[in-house]
Amino acid sequence: MSESSTRVEVVCDPVGRVVGGRGEVRDDEWGEVSAVIRLDGERFGPEALAGLDSFSHVEIVYHFDRVPVDQVETGARHPRGNTDWPLVGIFAQRGKNRPNRLGVSRCRLLRVEGLDVHVQGLDAVDGTPVLDIKPYLAEFGPRGATEQPDWATELMREYY
Repeated sequence: MSESSTRVEVVCDPVGRVVGGRGEVRDDEWGEVSAVIRLDGERFGPEALAGLDSFSHVEIVYHFDRVPVDQVETGARHPRGNTDWPLVGIFAQRGKNRPNRLGVSRCRLLRVEGLDVHVQGLDAVDGTPVLDIKPYLAEFGPRGATEQPDWATELMREYY
């Protein structure tokens, strides 16, 4: 095995957890869901969130902790099991059964209160471990036009 392909273990301690919002895992209609990301008060004080309230949106990195390891996908599948859509690799879709069970969501920042970050449109359920919170900067968005296949547009039609 070459040095570049040596497996490395990465350990992340959640910075907080999702509180409230949706309690059950479901694929669609996340747009109006409001939730709180509560920082770990033993590791962080309110100063960790200083200035975040001047942004309209945040990016949240979280762990799909409710996906059993034996349900992780590493190859290709039909998104959401829909055989009308093409068979595509796990890295060509955003499903929760990913190899490292990581989710990334951009959502509206409603307000910051103490250790609580109030958001809308976060597609993570109550209790989900949050690994990172980043302000959304327009400059980190795509440069130039974006493209995606028709099946992806159809899949996302009712997502938010």
